[in-house]
Order: sequence, then C-alpha cells, then structure tokens
Amino acid sequence: MSDSEHALLAQLEAKPGKEDDVQEFLESALPMAEDEPDTTTWFALRMGESTFGIFDTFPDEDGRQAHLDGDIAAALMDRADDLLAEEPQIDEVDVLAATHD
Repeated sequence: MSDSEHALLAQLEAKPGKEDDVQEFLESALPMAEDEPDTTTWFALRMGESTFGIFDTFPDEDGRQAHLDGDIAAALMDRADDLLAEEPQIDEVDVLAATHD
C-alpha cells in the first residue's frame, strides 16, 4: 500500500443556491488532479444536498504537500468566498487499509 498511505479528506459546505456550482467546480478539477504526478487517487464526493468532499491519496508527505500547494487548492481558495458557506475543513489522514484493482 506504499503508493497511497498519505491522504487528505476535505469537506465543503456549499452556500445556499451554489450547490450546482460546487459540483461543477469539483468535476472540472479532475484534469488538474490527473496532472499531479504524486496524486495516486482523487475522488470528488457529494455527501448530501449541500455537502461535498474530496478524498485523495499520495505516496508520501511530499506528494500530499505538493497537492496542498497546487492548482486545485489555489482554485478552491480563490472561489471559496463565492461558493462555500464556511472555510473548507481539510484533514490530513493516514490510510490504514485499502484495496484496488
């Protein structure tokens, strides 16, 4: 599992009426994630009517930090005041067990 031990779990709460915009933003971020060499997996999530999330994994701490310093985080912070009801909650987490094809 050495290719995905380090992870980020972000929770985003859309402003009322901005739910579709948050969804579109997350969907449009996929190519940026695909361009990050140290992003092993990247998932955009909808967890409720106005609650969204991002879960992504990295091979090491450097990869995780590069993602935090990268284009997706910058774009999200640029649009946060317009799209989000509150600051994104971003937690650094460690993957304990995983399976994939």
